[in-house]
Amino acid sequence: MSEPSTVTDPADPRLADYTGLTDVELRRRREPAEGLFIAEGEKVIRRALAAGYRMRSMLLTAKWLDVMADVIAEADAPVHVVDPALAEAVTGYHVHRGALASMERRPLPDAAALLTAARRVAVLEGLVDHTNLGAIFRSAAALGMDAVLLSPDCADPLYRRAVKVSMGAVFAVPYARLDPWPAALDTVRDAGFTLLALTPAEHALDLPTLTPHPRTALLLGAEGDGLTPAAIAASHHPVRIPMSHGIDSLNVGAAAAVAFYAVTTTP
Repeated sequence: MSEPSTVTDPADPRLADYTGLTDVELRRRREPAEGLFIAEGEKVIRRALAAGYRMRSMLLTAKWLDVMADVIAEADAPVHVVDPALAEAVTGYHVHRGALASMERRPLPDAAALLTAARRVAVLEGLVDHTNLGAIFRSAAALGMDAVLLSPDCADPLYRRAVKVSMGAVFAVPYARLDPWPAALDTVRDAGFTLLALTPAEHALDLPTLTPHPRTALLLGAEGDGLTPAAIAASHHPVRIPMSHGIDSLNVGAAAAVAFYAVTTTP
């Protein structure tokens, strides 16, 4: 058990992992380089620990000591207690959930190895918005997708905002990077997957009309731009979600959820 210790100085080096959490560029550089990520909120911290991630430290306001008592009792990492004002001074925002944990990253699996036992996977190209990425991971977990593959320029699934929006679902769905892009899509094809490129283009096939395939990979592109022509060309079929009332597209997070449901409910 780690005995919680009170910290009163925002410059205390023990709080270094938590400084400037709202600076996206800073955290994007620091966190992978230092092998850490930040889990925010009781549920997310518990899910990270349950998924086997090791805690480096925890930052709590006093009112969360009782709520997190069982986690503290089992922790082999320091627990720092701060007042809300100091937490905001260190992190750069009001930590209304009152509980943060710095966790150790794990090496990403090899994409080909990840595909071995999978039947339904999502392949994301150029997803740089952490909110959309977190929403997609949450839908992937809820709707039974087996894995998520990311192009090299996709956002970090372990960035605080993505983890928070996913409600910790980024810990439940295994993911890997595909590099180089789009040549590495051959890895997916060689594993026996049918690649379906989601696009609002009129010439695309309606997703519900496709004959189910034992192994399906759904390609989704960034909000606005969508998939690149190279990614669509590498797919077996461009597919679309039929829509009404003159609506031509959905937010990528919503489109992903609809498409995941379509491919996971087929035999």
